[in-house]
Amino acid sequence: QVQLVESGGGLVQAGGSLRLSCTASGRTFDSFGMGWFRQAPGKEREFVAAIGSIGNTDYANFVKGRFTISRDNAKNTVVLQMNSLKPEDTAVYYCAAETDLGLRSRHALRYDYWGQGTQVTVSS
Repeated sequence: QVQLVESGGGLVQAGGSLRLSCTASGRTFDSFGMGWFRQAPGKEREFVAAIGSIGNTDYANFVKGRFTISRDNAKNTVVLQMNSLKPEDTAVYYCAAETDLGLRSRHALRYDYWGQGTQVTVSS
């Protein structure tokens, strides 16, 4: 079993920054692919960013140049640094772990463990 716990969400004004963290426990974190997804009210869950076990990254077009995903295997943590936030970034943000092949993926079905989510609210 893998447990994922997100933290760092909150309320911020447009143009501000937030840093989300996701800490994993239970198994070997450095072999996981990790992803961040988000879900706004009334919308489907969507891909935000992902990082493979080898450190390769992928981003949704709408966050390129604003968000950065990174991982610290010594701390079993993946971080999503979010800058230049916009009101449309408001959503619940979830981290997820792909423990089979350790690949980054844009597809939620590839991930087998999920955190509980953390709310990000960006005011205009």
